[in-house]
Amino acid sequence: MRFDLAARDGTARSGLLSLKNGQVETPAFMPVATAAAVKTLTPEELRHAGSQILLANTFHLMLRPGHERVRRLGGLHRFMSWRGPILTDSGGFQIYSLAQRRTITEEGVHFRSPFNGDALFLGPREAVVAQQALGADIIMALDECTPWPASYEQAQASMQLSMRWAGHCRDHHGDHPSALFGIVQGGVFPALRQQSIEQLLEMDFPGYAIGGLSVGEPREQRESITALCTERLPANRPRYLMGVGKPEDIVHAVRCGVDLLDCVIPTRNARNGFLFTRTGTLKIRNASHREDPEPVDPSCPCPTCRHYSRGYLHHLDRIGEMLGARLHTIHNLHYYHSLLAGLRQAIRDGVLEQFCQDFHRARTH
Repeated sequence: MRFDLAARDGTARSGLLSLKNGQVETPAFMPVATAAAVKTLTPEELRHAGSQILLANTFHLMLRPGHERVRRLGGLHRFMSWRGPILTDSGGFQIYSLAQRRTITEEGVHFRSPFNGDALFLGPREAVVAQQALGADIIMALDECTPWPASYEQAQASMQLSMRWAGHCRDHHGDHPSALFGIVQGGVFPALRQQSIEQLLEMDFPGYAIGGLSVGEPREQRESITALCTERLPANRPRYLMGVGKPEDIVHAVRCGVDLLDCVIPTRNARNGFLFTRTGTLKIRNASHREDPEPVDPSCPCPTCRHYSRGYLHHLDRIGEMLGARLHTIHNLHYYHSLLAGLRQAIRDGVLEQFCQDFHRARTH
């Protein structure tokens, strides 16, 4: 992996992330291909929408179809026919989301499969081995996603466990060609975040992620922790903010100096009839769209807006037609990638502040 910064505007930056399977202009948004697929879209449609890099979920792929099967079938890129970089998460979020089905120990996490109830174990070694078998360009250290709310003592113990796991992951990773990122934890406590960063920097990872946010904490705390972490992480390494993905959150994160983001919001909201536009979120299920001949966003050049009316999309959504979910997803991802492209260009042109003012002004009218 190579990361080259091309431009800065304040604390924001734009660069180029070069990986084995392609290059990524940053800052960039990663659609979530949980089980080796972004729901409803083909890789060709993803590329056309502007996707440069995808995120796949290690935990789910370990269970179905199994990381060794993916390896035997040529690795994740060939398996899903995606000709571009892939980042895999380590399963740390499932430690958080499957809290009722797991037990955490020093060695790792004992799960019950959400699919058939089988006993499972995921530790630092297992997380690294699985991600290496999948063949991702960027892989993540195993961590515990600290819940919110949590006391200082709870967040401290969780962060320290994640740091020990990060060291084990680095040792197991060895000289494998994929890039292993460490993950900053510590809840909403600045002192713990600082301690986490210091320990990760001693391990010298090629990139760093900010984890444990967007789990219910107030927006002000999320923004302050994001700014604190980006300020203290090294400028010559890529920074990845995990799971934060509303448009206004993305704009703030990029202003802070975040390079990579991911979230299920654009694709999940699409399937539920919520479409993002430059003026806000449009609810296509509203009765007001039944006979509306206008596109979702007249200024949007995506195929959905070029060819289909709000009235037609409302009809597809009301009858549960799969085509509706596909067209909504194409539009939402196009919107997200266009937003990131606009942010990249604004940074290069030195006009990011004006871009952000225009973004917020459009959404308040």
